[in-house]
Amino acid sequence: MTLQPTEEGYHYGVIRRAIELIDDGREDIGLEALAAQMSMSPAHFQRVFSAWVGVSPKRYQQYLRLGHAKTLLQERFSTLETAHAVGLSGSGRLHDLFLRWEAMSPGEYARKGAGLTIRWGWFDSPFGLALVMGTEKGICGLAFAAEIGAEPTMADMRARWPQAHFVEDPMALRPLAEAVFAQKGEAVLHMIGAPLQIKVWEALMRIPSGHVTTYSELAKAIGSPRAVRAVGTAVGKNPVSWLIPCHRALRKSGALGGYHWGTEVKRAMLAFEAARGDGLDGDEKGGRQTA
Repeated sequence: MTLQPTEEGYHYGVIRRAIELIDDGREDIGLEALAAQMSMSPAHFQRVFSAWVGVSPKRYQQYLRLGHAKTLLQERFSTLETAHAVGLSGSGRLHDLFLRWEAMSPGEYARKGAGLTIRWGWFDSPFGLALVMGTEKGICGLAFAAEIGAEPTMADMRARWPQAHFVEDPMALRPLAEAVFAQKGEAVLHMIGAPLQIKVWEALMRIPSGHVTTYSELAKAIGSPRAVRAVGTAVGKNPVSWLIPCHRALRKSGALGGYHWGTEVKRAMLAFEAARGDGLDGDEKGGRQTA
C-alpha cells in the first residue's frame, strides 16, 4: 500500500532529519547550515519550522537536547494529586481537541477482544506513519511506525486483542484520525485494558501538555506508591499513544526512559508540546477536555 504524504507528514520528515543532524553535533547548528542539509532555502526551512511548532529552528533545538527532559522535570513537573484540583487537567489535552472515552469492563477485557470488530488504517501524522484502530465506540489503538516499522507495529497492536476480528477500513477511521492529527474536533476513545492499566492511563491524561511527571508520581496518583514497576508496564502498554500521553512520563533522574514506539518519537513529541506551548499566546494555550 502506497501512502501519499500530507503536508504534515512532509514537515515531520524535515523535522526528523533535522533532529538527526542536531543529535550528531555537539553544538547548535545555524539556520543556513540546517537549511542546506535539507536542500531548502533558509527562508523556506524557517517557514516549515514555524508552521510545525511556532518557534525558530534555533529555539527548537533547545527542546531537543537530551538535557531538556531534566529541565522539564525542574520547571514543568506536574504533581498529579494536585493537578486536577488547581485546574491543570483542563489544559492537558491537545490544542482545541475535545476528548471523551469509555473503558471496557474487566470481563470484556479478559475475553481478549472476542466478539469485537476492530477496524484499522494507516495515516500520515506529524510523528511519521501512524496506525489507527477503532471499534464502533471510538479509537482503541494509536501507534507510530517511524522507528520500528509498519509490520512490527501492526503485529504488536493485533497481539493486544488476539481474539478480535480485524478489518482494514481507513475510510471509516479517517474522520477520527483527522480530528487527532489536525488537533480539532472530537476524538472518542474506547479504552481496552485491565483495571490497573485504566487507572494509570487516566492519571496520564491529567498531565498538562508541555509538562511531565515520573513513574513514581503516577504510582502515588493511583494509590499504589510501591507499584512503580507495574505502573511502568502499564505506561508501556498504553494502546493510544499521544492522546493518552505516556511520552510525558520520565524517570526520576530526568532520563527519558523507554518509549514503546522509539525514544526519538518520544523526544519529538515532548519537544513539539513544549515548543508549541511556549510559542502560543495565553488564549491559544487553553486546550479543552471532557472525560
